[in-house]
Amino acid sequence: MPATLQVESTLTDRYQTTVPETVRRALRLGKRDKIHYTIRPDGEVVLTRAAVAEPDDPALAPFLGFLARDLAAHPEQLQAVDAGLMQRIQALVSAVPVDLDAPVSADDD
Repeated sequence: MPATLQVESTLTDRYQTTVPETVRRALRLGKRDKIHYTIRPDGEVVLTRAAVAEPDDPALAPFLGFLARDLAAHPEQLQAVDAGLMQRIQALVSAVPVDLDAPVSADDD
């Protein structure tokens, strides 16, 4: 069984502390990274590196803003998709497998 390392740090008057170097290395923490705390029923607290959120698509927000402005400015241009077009669309994609939970990749062909 591997040895357990133990380190400690001191709380300041403002309840802040410096994460010891051994802990930073073990968790691969860098400046501005987030730490996740898990508090177990026995009072033990486990620190882990918080999952990094994927950055938002930089083009998505401006595009959605453009659509919202265009819809607000020209509501008369909205049209329902007719049943014939809907059937053609469904026929084109009916054999295409879609996994909505799968990550999108530019390498997929």
